[in-house]
Amino acid sequence: MPGLMLKGADLTPRRESLEPIEIASRDEIAALQLKRLKWSLNHAYANVPHYKQAFDAASVHPDDLKTLADLAKFPFTAKDDLRRHFPFGMFAMPREQVSRVHASSGTTGKPTVVGYSKNDLDMWANVIARSLRAAGCRPGMLAQNSYGYGLFTGGIGFHYGAERLGMTVVPVSGGMTERQVKLIGDFKPDVIFVTPSYALAILDEFRAQGVDPRSSSLKIGLFGAEPWTTSMRAELEAAFNLHAIDNYGLSEVIGPGVSCECIESKDGCTIWEDHFYPEVIDPATGAVLPDGELGELVFTSLTKEAMPVIRYRTRDLSRLLPGTARSMRRMEKITGRSDDMMIIRGVNVFPSQIEEIILRDARLSPHFVIELTRSDRLDALTVVVEARPGTPEEDWAGSAHDLTRHIKNLIGVTSEIKVVKPGTVERSAGKAKRVIDLRGKN
Repeated sequence: MPGLMLKGADLTPRRESLEPIEIASRDEIAALQLKRLKWSLNHAYANVPHYKQAFDAASVHPDDLKTLADLAKFPFTAKDDLRRHFPFGMFAMPREQVSRVHASSGTTGKPTVVGYSKNDLDMWANVIARSLRAAGCRPGMLAQNSYGYGLFTGGIGFHYGAERLGMTVVPVSGGMTERQVKLIGDFKPDVIFVTPSYALAILDEFRAQGVDPRSSSLKIGLFGAEPWTTSMRAELEAAFNLHAIDNYGLSEVIGPGVSCECIESKDGCTIWEDHFYPEVIDPATGAVLPDGELGELVFTSLTKEAMPVIRYRTRDLSRLLPGTARSMRRMEKITGRSDDMMIIRGVNVFPSQIEEIILRDARLSPHFVIELTRSDRLDALTVVVEARPGTPEEDWAGSAHDLTRHIKNLIGVTSEIKVVKPGTVERSAGKAKRVIDLRGKN
């Protein structure tokens, strides 16, 4: 947060510590991408029946790729493709040669299963180590890993990446919030890996224990696995007096480690383009958009062996921007997901827009949930948001009135606001559930 003096000495990585590809010319990066993209398309076509069938149906062959722009000729991969070939049908090598399997939670259907070869695991640890170094982490630092361990890629991904960088890892996992705060006090970690929504729960516990979170040892927070706003960054940095760094990844592509912000700029995640080729498309037409235009992120893996992904539609909305701290392009902070978008009486609404407005009001806390209902065939939006601790109850009505007005003026929808006492909104030890759709239950 500009102007805020945060803990720790200058954490900017020294230039000599960077890998040559991070500061290579754009021509060098593009040449490497084209070479690796040709390999990845051929590898997928030769070893994954789904890709052979999809390429043949689109009358395209890996040999048709002459330039990076030719990738647009190839078909997309969607989450449904992965589910249709559950569990191991998208693997490009025999299951017996796969070193590890992860999977999504499967809360909206069959889980999506991903596999890793020995070389994939090595690459994954390397890109996360690169991410952590970009975020200001150093060998010897102590990291409290509060991402969940298990089939979810976050906990184990960060664990091995931190060890690859030479950090000391405390594998706390998510949950047991009281113990999270105790361990921060006892072990004095320099860094925490955690979802931003669970970081808010940890913040609440600090205050419940009467401990000033700004006095903790934490200097850097790696926050990811869910969309979060610039206002949330300001909230976390001011509350903990640490550098709040964004990172982005998804299991289908590799897990965390696809991109990460650089601590010296904090201006969007740098995509590690030597391993993951990004595109942004129009979500409705599939047309590739120029850099700088908002659309849906699409990724193609360039080096994955066990499970290559070709033009995977992430459903995450962002735009591609030129590199700053590194030569590789950046992605703007995720504004939402195309499948999380709510259409309320013809107006497109994202939870992140609501969060941004809430965080402008010092009387309201970042803990909120959106309820969707339907009455007389019309959709209705209700925001249930906690009052910030210490806000007098007589001020709640005024904050609700102001929030209603701001949502109407800035987003264009009428909403009902329910301000509730602190601790009312359910906390999550992982990704926050921001939207509760009750329209089919009315």
